[in-house]
Amino acid sequence: MTPKDEELWLDEASGPLVRPYAMTRGRTRPGRPELDVVTQLLTSWQGPDRSSLSVEHLEILQLCVRPLSVAEVAAYLDTPIMVAKVLISDLIDRGVLVAGPMPRTPVRPDRKLLQAVLEGVRRL
Repeated sequence: MTPKDEELWLDEASGPLVRPYAMTRGRTRPGRPELDVVTQLLTSWQGPDRSSLSVEHLEILQLCVRPLSVAEVAAYLDTPIMVAKVLISDLIDRGVLVAGPMPRTPVRPDRKLLQAVLEGVRRL
């Protein structure tokens, strides 16, 4: 084994060598039990200093600049749902992540598109 191989922190068969319990500092339950897999998350730009956050926490904040569900965050992080929930709970408690139903802005339908659909239906 060469020194370069020893520096590699990835095992081809098992993936990253950082285990989930290390990411959550041994915690197995989220501080926010109300989080569900479909709970929507959005980064809050009005939070305290983020310099003390872990890499995983910062990655979640970057992912959630647009609304994402807890399940989507877990998938992007390639971690179990419970690990994602623990990390997300940390961010909500710090005030840098908002959870809950996100308001939808009403979208006005395109009149040309509706007209084209109507004409297509009439041709049937």
